[in-house]
Amino acid sequence: MNGRRVVVTGLGAMTPLGNDVPSYWDSIVNGRSGVGRITQFDPSPYTSQIAGEVRDFDPSPWIKPKDARRMERFVQFSIVASEEARKDAGLDMAAEDPDRVGVLIGSGIGGLNVIEKQHAVLMERGPSKVSPFLIPMLITNMASGHVSIRLGAQGPNLCIATACATATHSIGEAARIIASGDTEVMITGGTESATTPLGLAGFCALKALSTRNDAPERASRPFDAERDGFIMSEGAGIVVIEELEHAKKRGARIYCELAGYGLTADAHHMTAPAPGGAGAARCMKRALCSSGLNPDDVDYINAHGTSTRLNDKFETAAIKTVFGDHARRLPVSSTKSMVGHLLGAAGGVELIAAVLALQKGVIPPTINYENPDPECDLDYVPNTARELEVNVAMSNSFGFGGHNATLLIKKFLN
Repeated sequence: MNGRRVVVTGLGAMTPLGNDVPSYWDSIVNGRSGVGRITQFDPSPYTSQIAGEVRDFDPSPWIKPKDARRMERFVQFSIVASEEARKDAGLDMAAEDPDRVGVLIGSGIGGLNVIEKQHAVLMERGPSKVSPFLIPMLITNMASGHVSIRLGAQGPNLCIATACATATHSIGEAARIIASGDTEVMITGGTESATTPLGLAGFCALKALSTRNDAPERASRPFDAERDGFIMSEGAGIVVIEELEHAKKRGARIYCELAGYGLTADAHHMTAPAPGGAGAARCMKRALCSSGLNPDDVDYINAHGTSTRLNDKFETAAIKTVFGDHARRLPVSSTKSMVGHLLGAAGGVELIAAVLALQKGVIPPTINYENPDPECDLDYVPNTARELEVNVAMSNSFGFGGHNATLLIKKFLN
């Protein structure tokens, strides 16, 4: 990236596979699925009745019950994951200039649950009974706002909403803020909790979701010939990133360097990707260009890999366009096969998976890969994790509206 160097120093996650990073990582390297029948409401009237839900979530160790009642679930997730990332980074706000610490946490959908509930109140009991906390609870920027308030971070405070590319754009833009010299530290990523009656109904109406209700753990099958749609999931993926010299000065443990960032628009369709993955290919090329790395330098791609017909086909085509012959030697896996699609939070938990693959020399698998698709013919690390030295990794996110984002990370050497 142009400007000052940016490194990753802290990781935090809330996922259907565990409520912290160690649990999440242990599950994905062991090929476990976090998908099950929806429990937050009765899903029986819906064509898709399965999702990836965060289980056993109790915010009370971090958030007072009174405050929690005034926060949507997606905001609560962001607070808990941010606190894990801050502790992991060893970031002591008392020792920091608060004006040089910022927050950029996005959400693709935001407070859908409170909208549904308060609309019912409006219809049944009238406008005077609508909660005064409706607006502060539903707006997507409240995840970033609450984290900033709790930390006392007085630097840049932003929210990005680019559907399924939200977290990846958030991390990339936060890195550019640091690289430009506007701040030293950013807490950044994405959060989402949109598995509500209306949210599920909307995605079912789009016919975007898997209807493999009788075998939830086998429903998300990116790149498999029998894939039939994605799995709605919830959670948060948050990272602490900071300027290299700042991290060195305070003795921080450095996971890796954020080496490149690319973003493009398909300018094609509301929900379908551009034919041949043209926008995705330009995005990956821009990330490589900004990093100064060559295609052959990339050792692993954490794919967007949603388990939908067009996305998987066109992401495969885009990888071939960008990487040429190297694409045949390049491991590409989709952790959505295990965790589902966290929508606006997806890029956060997927970057964490890429960071740990680089750190630990283990590539998470694509589970449920059983039936090869002639149009998806790369090495998808089928069903079993693989030990491999990873020096450079790429993470892709592509969202409705034609929003494309790619991050490149590399081992920190000096």
